[in-house]
Amino acid sequence: MKKKFIAAVLAGAVMISGLSVSVMADKEKTFVYGTTGYSEEMGDAGLNPHDNYSGWSALRYGVGETLFKYNDNMEVEPWLATDYEFVDDTTVKITLRDGVKFSSGRTMDAQAVKECLENLVKVHDRAPSDMKIDYIDADGLTLTIYTTEPCPAIINYLGDPYGAIIDMEYGVQGEGGNANVAGTGPYIAEKVTPTQIDLVKNENYWGGDVKVDKVTVKSFSDGSALTAALQTGDIQGTYGLQYDNYALFDGNPEYTINSCATSRCFFGQFNFESEIMQDQNIRKAIEMGIDKEGFCSVIMEGRGLPAKAAFPDSFSYGNEAVETVSYDPEGAKKLLEESGWKDTDGDGYADKDGQKLTIDWLTYPTRLEQPKLAEYAQATLKEIGIDVVVNNTSDHMTYAADGNFDVYVSSTTTAPTGDPEYFFTSTVVGPKNYGKYENKEVTALTEKLHQAFEPEERAKLATELQQKILDDDGFFFVSHLNMGIVTKSNVKGMAAHPCDYYEITADLDVE
Repeated sequence: MKKKFIAAVLAGAVMISGLSVSVMADKEKTFVYGTTGYSEEMGDAGLNPHDNYSGWSALRYGVGETLFKYNDNMEVEPWLATDYEFVDDTTVKITLRDGVKFSSGRTMDAQAVKECLENLVKVHDRAPSDMKIDYIDADGLTLTIYTTEPCPAIINYLGDPYGAIIDMEYGVQGEGGNANVAGTGPYIAEKVTPTQIDLVKNENYWGGDVKVDKVTVKSFSDGSALTAALQTGDIQGTYGLQYDNYALFDGNPEYTINSCATSRCFFGQFNFESEIMQDQNIRKAIEMGIDKEGFCSVIMEGRGLPAKAAFPDSFSYGNEAVETVSYDPEGAKKLLEESGWKDTDGDGYADKDGQKLTIDWLTYPTRLEQPKLAEYAQATLKEIGIDVVVNNTSDHMTYAADGNFDVYVSSTTTAPTGDPEYFFTSTVVGPKNYGKYENKEVTALTEKLHQAFEPEERAKLATELQQKILDDDGFFFVSHLNMGIVTKSNVKGMAAHPCDYYEITADLDVE
């Protein structure tokens, strides 16, 4: 009888234990996030911040953090650092936050940050020319950076995603889209592929309690599939919806839409090594033949703002003072005629010496607005006699690097560091200048901007630089993005940010 009683008690204990496990399992919080902003063709697959644009993914998905970050007004604030001081024009002393550990378990100190930044400038394509680092000293929690020349924007650049601080002793596990790192963020990546990242909460996160236990980030290249996944509950939040699909969720109490204006811009580069693009009349005619207002209101359904130049009007170095061409089909036709292009055979397209005026328009599918822009431009440019052949390919970077285009339309956040210098050093005179645009005066002004300390002078130079590249018809700017994150209504702590970096943070919660 006693044995039966003990057995019954044990059985009850097992049941209670099982119930306890079940209750604990029910309390585990999970979140599945869908995005069109993560893929190999975007250049941000994997989590290695020292590789191309993968630092964006490290920051966006809560694995990495930078020494400095940006508030809602795009002003620089300390993050992994607590303070900084310019000792002189070429020396900046940075005080690091105490008590921070990498997910590898190593303590973050000045030596660890030194190792990370030294590797960054050794292997990255943009960081060396941005930050001009000569050498770095490390002493406890004090990091001193010496630059080869004055670099007023170095604090801004240290907030760029490529500046995410990772443990170089842990190293980079895997390559390319499979690369994993040990960061300081609220989440640790258990598995990384070019299409999905599996994250678990960092139990030792320096910034406080992390509310969600597991996060899955899924990459989508098809906008309809992304929308369907949110509707069916396969994902609980998303970034990158097609603009005509926001109406499906707007006003629905089951969903929350969080939006903000950003400096992300959809823009085009002309290929100056293409014979046809060397004619400035053709370049200007293309600009005048694209109806930006129509694209933003009709195609983007008001979730984009027409762009005159690289930066939004709201920025101190924005478009307000910049003069550019307007949509003018008849004026565009006259420019083409000046260069000898006129429809002589009645097929609706301008021709010259028996050759139809055809341009190759390169873009890519993962930014869903870009194929739509290509189709829209194809239609409006046809009205002025230009035949647009669209190459919408995930392999766009290869085509761009090889110069296989007349017009390359992509998107970039033109002021992701809260400073105007980034766009010019990366895209106008830097490694992303795929169109091989050159102007000695622009190069000199960019260098002057790089060394200017006063904000007013930097804003003035940025405005002047924008005007120069517009006068040369070297680039054209179509739309600034009004970024939107859509989530289930029980998801809290996700907010769109002007810099387009911070998405999954310790504030994320699922109620």
